[in-house]
Amino acid sequence: MFDPKKFVEEMIAELKGSIDGRAIIACSGGVDSTAAAIIADRAIGERLLTVYVDTGFMRKGENEWVDRMLRGLGINFRLIDASDEFFRALRGVVDPEKKRKIIGEKFIRVFERAAKEFGAEYLVQGTIAPDWIESGDNLRDTIKSHHNVGGLPSDMKLKLVEPLRDLYKDEVRKVARYLGIEVSERQPFPGPALAIRVMGEATPEAVEIVRNACAIVEEEIERAAAEGRIERPWQYFAVLLPVHSVGVHGDRRAYGRTIAIRAVDSVDAMSAAYSKIPHDVLERISVRITNEMKDKVNRVVYDITHKPPATIEWE
Repeated sequence: MFDPKKFVEEMIAELKGSIDGRAIIACSGGVDSTAAAIIADRAIGERLLTVYVDTGFMRKGENEWVDRMLRGLGINFRLIDASDEFFRALRGVVDPEKKRKIIGEKFIRVFERAAKEFGAEYLVQGTIAPDWIESGDNLRDTIKSHHNVGGLPSDMKLKLVEPLRDLYKDEVRKVARYLGIEVSERQPFPGPALAIRVMGEATPEAVEIVRNACAIVEEEIERAAAEGRIERPWQYFAVLLPVHSVGVHGDRRAYGRTIAIRAVDSVDAMSAAYSKIPHDVLERISVRITNEMKDKVNRVVYDITHKPPATIEWE
């Protein structure tokens, strides 16, 4: 039986012994990286700088939410706007593996600059077991290269520390609950963020479409859950597909893009079943998306695929 109290105490002691200088930690505001940040902060205190990077691919209101959350935790942190840098790096890129690896390398370059300013030699990450399992190695096939594993450049100068490396998502949530942080029940959000929820090139326009669609999906599903009409799924979001189709708005022809909705139930992220969302909830999501983005999106579909054979994210 996994004991979060014992794990936290042992990991704090381990980090105290292994980090002999300053460190930075990459924190997205999700449960993995935030739990890792709290553990590292308890281990080395002011020698830790928590770094949140705005890549330009974040969810609606994410920057403000993370700023408030990190301030509330009372830890030393810095928010870095690198959105222009990330958009330039992904210009013309459509292959999902290339996207993940470019994003992973770009993160490291931003962290290296922040570490140099702070005088840090160590980089702490919230990597968990599914990240390195799915990224593959000499014994395992690569399902998808997680940006914090497969995207790490070979010439990275920082020493890598991964306190949650052997934990699965359900165990990380137990750690977060023990630590008393509000993100313990937050749904997972990929490190590459909305860049991998745009099938094709992640242009500013495409990212803005999927950002608004994701917000609608989250709002409507969370409303239905708050009303007691459904159990809140483990993860739920929108994906922008690289196809256009003919539709109609009023009495005129519309040639717009397609949004796919994805909602799944899981425990550890290694497998998942699609969520049976009631049709009236899906209808409200579809109507809102096509009305609020009527000049851009004219079709909404629902993904009913389990993992396996699919993965949770589309890329």
